[in-house]
Amino acid sequence: MTTLDLSGVYPAMCTPFDEDGRIDYETLQQDAQRLEEAGVDGLVPVGSTGESATLTHDEHVRVVEAVIEAVDDVPVIAGTGSNNTREALELSERAADAGADGLLLISPYYNKPEQRGLIDHYRTIADAVDLPQIVYNVPSRTGRNIEPDTAVELASHENIAGFKAASGDLGQIGEIAERTTDEDFAVLSGDDALTLPTISVGGTGTISVAANIEPERTCAMVGAALDGDYERAQQLHHELGPLFRELFVETNPIPVKEAMQIRGYGPARMRSPLTRLAEEYREGLEAVLADLEREPTEITDVDAAEGDR
Repeated sequence: MTTLDLSGVYPAMCTPFDEDGRIDYETLQQDAQRLEEAGVDGLVPVGSTGESATLTHDEHVRVVEAVIEAVDDVPVIAGTGSNNTREALELSERAADAGADGLLLISPYYNKPEQRGLIDHYRTIADAVDLPQIVYNVPSRTGRNIEPDTAVELASHENIAGFKAASGDLGQIGEIAERTTDEDFAVLSGDDALTLPTISVGGTGTISVAANIEPERTCAMVGAALDGDYERAQQLHHELGPLFRELFVETNPIPVKEAMQIRGYGPARMRSPLTRLAEEYREGLEAVLADLEREPTEITDVDAAEGDR
């Protein structure tokens, strides 16, 4: 298995659509290049933020290919999860053939498997696809929590390299980090507001929504935390806090795509059944974005290097 250093900042990329609802590959590639230039440690297309649930399998693979083509030096981790093990395996194999450096696999949603079913699901894919794979736990979307015992058991597989934690349960996240210290296994935050606390209990970074909008600040915060400079990391966390909250006033990625449009990074168009951000939230989002632009943080060359791990 090819190793992958899962530390630092990995933006969960948006998928831009044109007026006819087709994928805007040119904007997608420009966005990938913008994020790489900002110093992120990798890119994660076609996850939940990338609206993977509304893409065809062919579109899914083409997005992965387009992001890989656009960047020079950062790894691309493709979202390939599904509630159908055979479908997740097919997407994973196709992403591997496309040249992805790793895979992000959301746990099966809707059908709510037992923990033994989750283990079988992940092991089936890890046995078949020789790429580093990240188990993604987000019970608010899937209806089923991946318990610490399950995560620890999966960590023993040579191809299961990490755990994206979006349960909101810091105790559980810390337990998984604690119990996998002897494994080559990374625990990544999947919740921007908990990135700093996650690192404090043994996490190695974040797969981030906010990094689409503020990649330099996010890299500086994570880099400072990983270097043990918690005073600096806390300052940046507080600067980003209002953005973290605004990006989740409605279902992700509705707010972040609106923020992308406000910043000029891409269109806010969604594929049905998701809709544009409600007007009542737009003023608050605009105000937070304006504040961040008006008071840019002092990000030094050292900070940037710390974020580029």
